[in-house]
Amino acid sequence: MASTLITNVRPYGEDAVDVLIDNGVISRVEAGLADAGVSADEVIDGKGNILLPGLVDMHVHLREPGREDTETIATGSDAAARGGFTAVFTMANTVPVIDQPFLAEAVWEKGQAHGTCDVYPVGSITVGLEGKQLTEIGLMSRSGVRMFSDDGKCVNDPQIMRRAIEYAKASNVLLAQHAEDHRMTDGACAHEGETAARLGLRGWPRVAEESIVARDVIMTRDYGGRLHICHASTQGTVDLLRWAKEQGIAVTAEVTPHHLLLTDEKLETYDGVFRVNPPLREIRDAEALRDALLDGTVDVVATDHAPHGSEDKCVEFELAKPGMLGLETSLSVISRVFIETGLADWRFVAKVMSERPAEILGLADQGRPISAGEPANLTLVNPESPWTAYGEDMASKASNTPYEGMDFTARVEMTMLRGTVTHSLGK
Repeated sequence: MASTLITNVRPYGEDAVDVLIDNGVISRVEAGLADAGVSADEVIDGKGNILLPGLVDMHVHLREPGREDTETIATGSDAAARGGFTAVFTMANTVPVIDQPFLAEAVWEKGQAHGTCDVYPVGSITVGLEGKQLTEIGLMSRSGVRMFSDDGKCVNDPQIMRRAIEYAKASNVLLAQHAEDHRMTDGACAHEGETAARLGLRGWPRVAEESIVARDVIMTRDYGGRLHICHASTQGTVDLLRWAKEQGIAVTAEVTPHHLLLTDEKLETYDGVFRVNPPLREIRDAEALRDALLDGTVDVVATDHAPHGSEDKCVEFELAKPGMLGLETSLSVISRVFIETGLADWRFVAKVMSERPAEILGLADQGRPISAGEPANLTLVNPESPWTAYGEDMASKASNTPYEGMDFTARVEMTMLRGTVTHSLGK
């Protein structure tokens, strides 16, 4: 494999250095390597930009198998690379559902064959996402599945969830719960609040999420294992997570970029692109989630990237399928919310978008320090590269971005997977 020298980059936004990569591994990180005459097969001018470990997304929907008209493993991998990601975990709610080892193995193999991002399959907790019978968690874990989730649906039956927690503990895998009591959300399409009431939209109460979070953290306390809360969206969920962590319960949680930046005020247009599950909440929820990410109560940012065709979005709001694109805009959104406001630095971004998700999922080659001997999974970010988000310009097959026409400041310039450039704005 060729060697690469990346000059004039700032790891984590700190002092400028040069980075030498040999055979997919970082061999030297020092200032002035280029000036000292160190050579390589390829030299990349970092132009003083920020260098981060490759981003890791715990929660995406790549739609394959079954809905290749909206996304494929290949197009989703390319979108991930453009967003700075070197590893993503794709959820099990495909057609057929990823509830058997051979389906999970096929997803991994397709991702590896395409080669722009490591695509890890998530196995379903229950067969067919029906919430009635557990999948073979132990068998699937031996096929390399690290996380199980019925995302898109909640495991509502507490006895099924208890058994899942016990089996997952025995196999040392992560259970990711989509926290939603479906009995309280039937027909709901918007956050239950003033906006939904004024617009005549059926409301989705916070308690539908919080009641499941409370139940599951208590079961995790009593039966062990590791629980992960998908797309936390309310202030109450933050309070419950904080309590659970104070008790020493093994629970982690994610927040999406859209729940950090957007609120239910976006629903004023009745545009189906803003329908998402869980729904956009109020400003007090967004602020609580930002604070929780800063103090570690919420562990990671995950996009919940969910492509949909126009036929499923350009309809009445309550009929629109829930979900938004997220892979190519997430880093820019996090920069806007935390870096440009002075709330955090690039070390924080590396932690919540790379290091912590890799740690939670036990990825030995992702989220690693930018230092000699580590895999060259890297993301180069220009913090001052204004751009405008347009769905049609994105690598995804679908174009349902909630940020259509929105201007951003930071942008991913280059992504590298094991020393190979998988995305470059300059090419």
